[in-house]
Order: sequence, then structure tokens, then C-alpha cells
Amino acid sequence: MTAAKYGFDTLKVRGGYDCKEHNQAVSVPIYQTAAFDLGTPDHAADLFTFSAPGFKYSRVANPTVAALEKRVAALSGARGAVAVGSGMAAVTYTLFNVAEGGGRILTTPRLYGGTVDSFKKLYPTFGIGVDYVDSPDDPASYEKAIGPQTRAIFVESLSNPNIEVADLEALSAIAHAHGIPLIVDNTLATPYLINPFEYGADIVVYSATKGLNGHGNAIAGIVLEGGDFDWNSKIFPQFSQPYHTLRNRDGRDRTFLEVFPQFPFTARIRANYLGYFGAALGPFDAYLILVGLETISERVSKQVRSAETIVHYLEDHPAVAWVNHPAARGSRYAALAAKYFPKGASSALSFGFKGTQTENDHFLESLQLFGYQVNIGDARSLIVNSPHTTHGELTSREQEIAGIAPETLRLSIGLEDPQDLVDDLDQAFAKAFA
Repeated sequence: MTAAKYGFDTLKVRGGYDCKEHNQAVSVPIYQTAAFDLGTPDHAADLFTFSAPGFKYSRVANPTVAALEKRVAALSGARGAVAVGSGMAAVTYTLFNVAEGGGRILTTPRLYGGTVDSFKKLYPTFGIGVDYVDSPDDPASYEKAIGPQTRAIFVESLSNPNIEVADLEALSAIAHAHGIPLIVDNTLATPYLINPFEYGADIVVYSATKGLNGHGNAIAGIVLEGGDFDWNSKIFPQFSQPYHTLRNRDGRDRTFLEVFPQFPFTARIRANYLGYFGAALGPFDAYLILVGLETISERVSKQVRSAETIVHYLEDHPAVAWVNHPAARGSRYAALAAKYFPKGASSALSFGFKGTQTENDHFLESLQLFGYQVNIGDARSLIVNSPHTTHGELTSREQEIAGIAPETLRLSIGLEDPQDLVDDLDQAFAKAFA
């Protein structure tokens, strides 16, 4: 089932799955097994030389996980997909895959704190450099910062925690003019609010833990490949290098471009990074995310509308210094949001608490409906003090550069009655300043 034939809401419940291939099971079965019988030596030879489709070992491929990969790919019209054990694994495997061997990633400081911290602690030890643009809202800043070792531009479509909007079309044009891909972390937006491939993205990554799943009960990541980028380039020799593990039945070594011409990027992640670093997604977690996907349109649509209600409530509250969300009055991202997010821009928002640290803590402790958690995109509404938690790895100077003020609180709006959420915030403000 492809996006060209069916709409989003059909694909979210039926895409990538044919019950006739699974004993007529209406719901995707959970293939809770480590390995799969190879049948005969001849069939095993076909499997290990990629001459026939099939499954060998659940660390690299499993039918339940494959159904998830195909469904998310169908929702975005992607040609390749690989699911992994977490969103951080998806980001790390993606950026390692594109920049290994001494390349550099060009990005913005407006990223999830764990991503930024991994850039400091992990990437240099593997010979990969990271460069930050001076003005993330100015595409010319990216153009200026591209160097001979730059292997990709990496951004979040909606940034965490301040919900800044990336100009994907402009960034993809710059990246492609220099022969490099645009990689987009689309976690906060989900494919329901935007399909980055439609605006020139080449690789899209998700923490499926968040809005894709939507129920806070599984950890997962997914990497999608659009299939249009030309990886047959001298700056990406890893895709045209022959590998013995890709040999054919005659024993001839082959390349990822030769064996997987439509999705060499995700195939290489599966074979090399997932295969040997091993952050595999379990079939039961894949099943939970498949179930969550079936309601993504209804969930995210309501959450976005409720978030807008919360935005307007906070804008008029005397204890709130500012509100960050494209729907906020005077938002500098209103025009970009109108272009890229006609359905609304995110169920998350941030605001500045106008009070002392003691009052801030009392406010958090007084909330009854909002859970004090570091997750996002849950069916339940959540709150967190980002500078001390999700972005606590950043120094005060790094937080300042990223635009994360010390008084920042991030909200993730769930499926509760929006008036109940407003009332909960109201009583917590009253208690904090009593």
C-alpha cells in the first residue's frame, strides 16, 4: 500500500501490512522470536546473499518490526526505513552513517539536549565533527558555514523546547547545491503535521517514543530515506565501496548502491550500525507503536487544538513572562508555520515562569493533571523544567545560545479536556504565589 494510492488515514491503519502473508491475522502479529529457521542450505544462501527476501535474526529484521517500518515509510512516501531501539539510536546511526571517516555535521544549537551532549562527548571520539550556524533562522548562515568536510545539514523541523520552525525548503536547496543531504528530526511534528520529504528532506528521523506512539509505553526510533538523493558521490565513498558481506552467490563482493539501489542509506544502517552496535527494537515495542499509529491523526489534531487553547491562556496570565509557540501572538514563526504547518504546529510549547525558583518549584509540585516527566507527545499532559532536565547537559552559555532561558517550562499537551488543563494550571499558579 503506497501513499500515492491511499490517503494518510488509510495508511496509518493498513499501510505496509497484508494479512494474507500472516495467516490472515487482522492485527499485526507479535513475532516474539530471536531467530528464524533457514529452511535449507540453498535458501540460507539466498538469504545471506540478498537473493531472496526473508528473516534470519531479529537483531537486524523481524516481521513485526518490518510492518512498523513499512507503515511509517508509507505515511511519508519513503523508499527505505529502519526501526531501532530509541530515538537517540536513530539520530546517532544516521549521522554516523553519513559522516563516518572524518566528516562534519552542520547543525543548529536548537536541538534536544541529549543530541547536543552526544555531539560533545561521543562524536569526536569517532572522528566526526559538528559545526553550529550563527543564525539558525537565516538560511544564508548555513550556506556560509558549509565547508569541504561538511557531509549533511541536520535540523529539527520543530525545535525542542521552544518550537522554532525550520525553513526546510530553503535548507534543502542549500544542501543540494553543495551535494549533501538535508536530515530532519521530525519527532515533535510527526508525519501527520508535516512530511519533510515534500520540502526536500533526504533523511527523516523520529523518536517513535513520542507522537508516533503517543501513549508513553515504548521506546523506539525510526530512520526514513526518501530515495532521491544520489549517494554515488566521491564524498560518500562508503556507499560505493564493495563489501564481502554483500557478495552474490558467485562470491563477488558488491556495494550498497548495487544491492539496494532504492534505499542504500537505510540498508547500510541496518547492516552495519544496527547489526553491530545492536540497538534493536523488540517486536512487542514495535507492536505498541503500530497500535498507537492507528489513532495518530485524531490524537495529534486534538492535542494541537488544545495546545493553542493553553497558549492563549498563558499569554494573558500575569505570572507568565512569554510563550513560545507558532500560534502565540506576534510569533516570528507565524509565516513559516502557515506554510509548513497548516494543520497546526505542535502539541508542545514552552513558557517563561515569572517568579522565584522557590515559586517555580512550588508551581510544579502543585500541578495535579500535568505529569512532571521528560517525555513528550504522550496521551497525558506533561510538564518539565527543561534547563534542569531535558537540556540540563548544556552549560548556561550553551542554553543561552540555544535560546533556553532559565525560567523555561515546557508543556506537552495530551488528550484531557482542555478546560481541565487550564484549571489545573490556574490552581497551581495560585498556590505558587499564595
